[in-house]
Amino acid sequence: METRIERTGVLAKKFGNENAPLQILKSAAGYYIGTLDEDGLPFTRESACYWDTRNAAETALQRGVFPQKLSL
Repeated sequence: METRIERTGVLAKKFGNENAPLQILKSAAGYYIGTLDEDGLPFTRESACYWDTRNAAETALQRGVFPQKLSL
């Protein structure tokens, strides 16, 4: 049985005091790791980069290996 560790956004906590789970989101620039606000809208972009495919972004999130964006 696989145990899933829920990761939360560093910037979401720092700037919004939110324990928002990290998710794969999409923008015009590509896929990124970020968080959503309570209304389901993009809140923070946590990854400093974008990926061309959802699969690549998911792999980075699952492995916990992605460049963390340091500020909004």
